[in-house]
Amino acid sequence: MELTDKIKRKAILVVGDVMLDQYYEGSVKRISPEAPVPVFQKKGERYVLGGAANVAANLIAAGQSVSMMSIIGNDDAGSRIVRMFEENGVDTALIYRTKRNTTVKTRFVASNNQQVMRLDVEDTFAISQDESNEMINALSEKIKAFDLVIISDYLKGLLTEEFTQQVIGLANKNGIKVVIDVKDPKYTKYKHCYLLKPNLLELNSLTGIKAENDSEIIMAARVLLDKCECEYVLVTAGARGMILVGKKDSFSVKSVGKEVFDVTGAGDTTIAYLAACIANQYDINTAVEISNYAAGIQVAKVGTSAVYLDEVREFLQLGKRGRVQKLIGRETLACFRKSHQNKKIVFTNGCFDILHAGHVRYLQEAAGLGDILVVGLNSDASVKRLKGEERPINFEGDRAEVLCGLEYVDYVVIFEEDTPLELITALQPDVLVKGGDYKPEEVVGKDVVEARGGKLVLVPFVEGKSTTNIINKMKQ
Repeated sequence: MELTDKIKRKAILVVGDVMLDQYYEGSVKRISPEAPVPVFQKKGERYVLGGAANVAANLIAAGQSVSMMSIIGNDDAGSRIVRMFEENGVDTALIYRTKRNTTVKTRFVASNNQQVMRLDVEDTFAISQDESNEMINALSEKIKAFDLVIISDYLKGLLTEEFTQQVIGLANKNGIKVVIDVKDPKYTKYKHCYLLKPNLLELNSLTGIKAENDSEIIMAARVLLDKCECEYVLVTAGARGMILVGKKDSFSVKSVGKEVFDVTGAGDTTIAYLAACIANQYDINTAVEISNYAAGIQVAKVGTSAVYLDEVREFLQLGKRGRVQKLIGRETLACFRKSHQNKKIVFTNGCFDILHAGHVRYLQEAAGLGDILVVGLNSDASVKRLKGEERPINFEGDRAEVLCGLEYVDYVVIFEEDTPLELITALQPDVLVKGGDYKPEEVVGKDVVEARGGKLVLVPFVEGKSTTNIINKMKQ
C-alpha cells in the first residue's frame, strides 16, 4: 500500500483571509522615455486563488470536500473568487460580502518567470461585531458537518482574536480538531487549538525567542505549546525542513529534493496536506512527512498553485525507487495540464519497438523544445493493427521501461487507440513533435495544439535508422 492510499474524502472547513492572485505575463525590453523605469509589455494574464483560498484549492487537489468561510468585497474580484471556488467544487455558503476591497495581488512576470513588480489592492480593517456574530451563528448551525477546521491567518481583518477564539471554541465543543497557519504575534488569539504552524520568523514573534539551531527551535516551540495550550507546534524552517514538537517528543524532516523556483504558497500546501492526513487519522509524524513532500513539489512551481495528490504519489516514488516513476496512467492526464501550468509541455508518440540511435536523437531534440517531454506509447494491440501481426517485437511493458530509462523523457503514457488524439486533447501540450516524414496537415492533434497557441515541430529522422531496417537485417 502506498503512503497516500489512506487519504480519503473528508469534510474540511477553511476559515481565513482569501485573496485573488493576478499574474500579468509579458516582457521588458526597453526603458520608458518618460522616466527611468522599465516598460512592461503585457502579453497575457491569469488568475489564481491566493491566501486562505489557496489552502482550499490545495485541499481540493488532495481530493477533499471543502467549505470556505471568509469575507470579500462587493466587487469584481470578490465575484471572481466565488466563481473560481464554485468551479472547483468549494462550498461558498459561509462567504460574506462586506464593505471593503477584496484583496488582489497583481504580479508582473517577465521572461524566465522573473517578477518585476507587485501591485496590492486591499483593506485590512477588522470585521465588525455584527459581522462576527452573524458568521459565528451560521457556523454554529453547520459545525457538526466538518471533520476538521483549518484557520489560515493572513491578517486581512477576518480573524480578530474574539472571532478566532469563538471558532476554536465551537470546534472543540464538538470534538473537531483545529489546525492553524499563524501570522499574528498575539499568541492568545490561537489558544486551545490542536496544532499551530509558524515559520521561524513567526515563532520568534510569538515567543520572543530567536531560534537558530534545532535545539533552540524545539525549546521555543515548547514555550509556544505551553502558552497556547495546544497539542503540537509544527515549525517550517525553509530549506532545513520541518520540526514537529509535542508535549513529550519532537520529530523532524528535512526538506525534499526538488529545485526551488518559488516559495509562494508552500505554507498553504503544507497546512492543506497536513489537515487532510490528520482528518484521515494518520499518525502525526506521517502526516508531517506527507505534507513535507507536498511542499517540496510546490516550491518547484512558479507562483501560487495547487499540488495534486497524484503528484505527491509520484514524488514519493523518488524515495522508493531512486527516481521518479515516469509511467503514468490515462487518469493522470485529466489534471496534468493544471498541475504543470507554468511548464512548457512537449508531446510526441510512437511504437518505439526496438529503440535505436534514430529514436534517441529524435527524443533528445523533442525534449529540448520545452520543459517536460511526455511520450505516448502505442499498446501492443495498437502496434499490431498498425504494423501487422508480427509486431511488436517487444511487449509494451518492456518498451515503456526502456523509454522511462532515458534521462530526458519525463513521462510515458500507453494508449490503446490507433492515434494519440485523445491523449493530446487531455494533455493540451504546448509543442507537438512528429517525424520529418509527415506533412503538417497529416499530423493528428495539430489543430488541438494550435488552438491553444501551441505549435507543431517536425523533426527529421536519422537516415537509415529504423526498426524495420533492424528487423530486415536480422532476417538476412
